[in-house]
Order: sequence, then C-alpha cells, then structure tokens
Amino acid sequence: MKSYFRPEIDAMAGYVPGEQPKMANLVKLNTNENPFAPSPEVEKVLRSFDAALMRRYPDPRADAMRCAIAQRNGIKKENVIIGNGSDDILTMIFRSFTSPALAMAMLYPSYSLYAELAAMQGAEVIRIALAEKTFALPENLLEQASRANLLMLTRPNAPTGNSFCFKTIENICRSFDGIVVIDEAYADFAEDNCMELAKTLPNVIVMRTFSKSYALAGLRLGYAVASENIIEGLMKLKDSYNVDMLSQSIALAAYNDTAYFADRVAGVKAMRAKLKTELEELGFYCVDSQSNFLFAMPPDGDGERCFKSLREEAVIVRYFPGEATGKYVRITIGNEAENARLLEVLRGIYQ
Repeated sequence: MKSYFRPEIDAMAGYVPGEQPKMANLVKLNTNENPFAPSPEVEKVLRSFDAALMRRYPDPRADAMRCAIAQRNGIKKENVIIGNGSDDILTMIFRSFTSPALAMAMLYPSYSLYAELAAMQGAEVIRIALAEKTFALPENLLEQASRANLLMLTRPNAPTGNSFCFKTIENICRSFDGIVVIDEAYADFAEDNCMELAKTLPNVIVMRTFSKSYALAGLRLGYAVASENIIEGLMKLKDSYNVDMLSQSIALAAYNDTAYFADRVAGVKAMRAKLKTELEELGFYCVDSQSNFLFAMPPDGDGERCFKSLREEAVIVRYFPGEATGKYVRITIGNEAENARLLEVLRGIYQ
C-alpha cells in the first residue's frame, strides 16, 4: 500500500508511553506519578471555577503563570514559556534546533522521546553512553557531542534517577557550541538544580513539569526558562492556545501553595530513602536516586523476570529491555501501602 507520509515518519517506531493498566487491586509504580494528592488549592479552583468562562479563549501565553514563575526565580516573564506538558515544549525545541543538517545528542540511557522527536525532524541522533552501573557522564562527552546543534541533558536522569555534578554541567554548557537543554522533570526531588544556568547563559534552556512534584500528571503543564531571545523564538512555534484556561488556573493555585509542596516533596524523599534501604536488604542494587523513583537491579540481575513476576501479582513497575537497562526495573515511589505491597511480593520472589 502506498504511504503518503514522509519517509522519516514511516521509519519511526514511535514513542511508547508508560502503561496505564486496568487491573483489580492494582499497585501502579511504573510512570513516576506522585503518591500524594495535589494541593487542596486545586480542589478549591475546581469547585469555584465559573464554567461560563469556557466560551472564551484562554490567555494564549499564560501570562499569570509566567509572571509567578518569573517572580520566584528573579527573572522576567519574557524568560518563561508555558507548555501543554513538557512534551509540548520539547516539540517546540526540536522543531527549532534540529533538522537533517542539525544533529541532536542525548545521554543513553535517557528519555526515549528525544530520539523520536529528532526522527520527526529527520535529524541524526548521537547517543552518549553513560558509565556502567554508576551511570556517570563520560569524560569525553563534549567530544562525542561536537557535531550536534542540540544537546539534551536529563538531570536527574531518567530512567536511572541519578544526577550529575553541577560544576560539570556548567562547564559543558559553557563549552558546547549549540543549545543545551537541561530537562529537570525531577529536580524538585534532588539536592540542587541548574536554573541559574538558564538565567545566566545564552544557550541554556531549563525545563520543569507539574506532573511529578506537583502531582498534576493528568493536567499536562510544563514550562521552560531561557534567554529572551530563545523564548521569543520558541513562541513562534507554540500552538496558538496550547494551555487551556482551567489548567492555567489550577497550576497557578498549586504553584502558589509552597508549604504543601515542600511538605509533600519531603515526604517522597523520606519514602525513597526507606524503600531503598528495604530493597538493599533484599539484595537489590539501587542507583543513587535524586528523583521520585529507584532504578533497582534485583539479586539475580534479571530485570525482566522481576518485572513479570511482579506483574503476575498486579504490581506494575517499568522495565526497559537492553544491554544497559535490562538488568534493572524502575520503581516509582508509592504511598506506604503500595510500597509495603511491593516489598511483600518481592520477598516472596527473592526469599
């Protein structure tokens, strides 16, 4: 049958999102969702929102949200862009900075959507392998990425959960002759972040999302901070009304509830430390995580077996086949009951 798609599209496998299974007594620990509910301020917005407003278009640039982010970070709203989730902003970035003549470099393993977005543009993908077991950056990263126009750095990294030295990242950003995107989807669970680099360096974009630390994965809202010149360029590629009116109101309410946010982030960190200790007592090796998940190798080094055995008991984690990742499973930090059920099943498998 004749294809009417561009050859690049026919050649793509397409990104596969995390499974959203329908099971009885499900323990869902596969897509890094927050174990806590969103801020109570979110429910207030939902209860009080005037539905009659929905006949109007939303603010096309989400300026109330941009101003709030700008004020907290000591920048101008012209340094901020809002997207329908971080994936929306990634699409703008790849449309801006990749092409058949402009390659993209990324860490491996890392977020697999990057490669699919590059494929849509017909761009070469340069994969830079992380160190075995520690998943540290290679010393010759800049050399490997030298042909790229866009360098994607995920910090903390996914699916491994580890972070990278801030000074090393700063040196990479200063030395790389192109755009550096630091995807900080999990930065709120980490010891530090790279926002300062987006505020001071002209070639750096730092991305954040409301899906993880704000417990709003179902909302779809993300943002990026960069120089005015970069944001102005990305605005040219933004869908006219890419973030709906209700999402803007909910996100702003959650963003302003700083006390609730801090409490819930601290709760996730505490449960992460506890779960890591309990997994290690079972013989697991866990990568040092700065995220809301653990990348864990079971005692027998067989990630696929662990994944399938858990699934048989309706406990869903994430498995990534491959030489670098196949020994591991990625386990989202759940609530206390979910973590307890996970450990109960694992003890049955490995003890």
